[in-house]
Amino acid sequence: MDNLNQKKIVGIIPSRYASSRFPGKPLADIAGKSMVQRVYETAAAVFDNVWVATDDQRIYDAVNAFGGNAVMTSEEHSSGTDRCSEAVRKVSESTGERFDVVVNIQGDEPFIKPSQLKKIAALFDDEDTQIGTLVQPITKSEDIFNPNIPKVVLAQNGDAIYFSRSPIPYAQNVEKEKWINHHTFFGHIGLYAYRTEVLHALTRLNEGRLEKMESLEQLRWLENSYHIRTDETNYDSFGIDTPEDLEKVMAEGIEKYLV
Repeated sequence: MDNLNQKKIVGIIPSRYASSRFPGKPLADIAGKSMVQRVYETAAAVFDNVWVATDDQRIYDAVNAFGGNAVMTSEEHSSGTDRCSEAVRKVSESTGERFDVVVNIQGDEPFIKPSQLKKIAALFDDEDTQIGTLVQPITKSEDIFNPNIPKVVLAQNGDAIYFSRSPIPYAQNVEKEKWINHHTFFGHIGLYAYRTEVLHALTRLNEGRLEKMESLEQLRWLENSYHIRTDETNYDSFGIDTPEDLEKVMAEGIEKYLV
């Protein structure tokens, strides 16, 4: 592990057992290791401090069993951001450590790349960075119009201007199938990092008007004048949302996803 510029960083992996589409997902076996263990081991190869934040004793016990750190959090949280905030407070109280940056690592992306975690941490080399996230150039025309792939437009300095499920920016007077040839469209990768004090402040914000319209939490932050710095990644993000997603991975072989 490198020192990542001496910033005190903690990686938090929000992990819930209850899921309408895939109950017990964090403990699903992927070639001999649970999903949460695979996420944890990747994060721990980059950051010295990694904790799973859960509301379920089974996940807590499983993390301890493979030698990881786990912290119990409330069942009432509506987002991973809120769970991260509580987890960091509890970890700081129990260990006496204070953290400059919190990286919120999706617990259902067992094939996240160490390079992606390093990229998002490096955004905080700039002392002005409040929130960081990753974006990816869209290479398939149909993805521009897929509402399940949030799009993001960027300022010249790399800050996010807006996120939307709609295709943005709109290519005026261009046939839709040719849009991808006229502009680099970016999809959003759901990996976040925050200055610790910013993370706690975000949890005190009320749900925003734009957030309600698009069902995208990050719009609450933009609507309240927080800045979201971005960096590019060329790795596909592959989250496991359903048992069918896991079956697909196993059928194709996890080696394909570990590259």
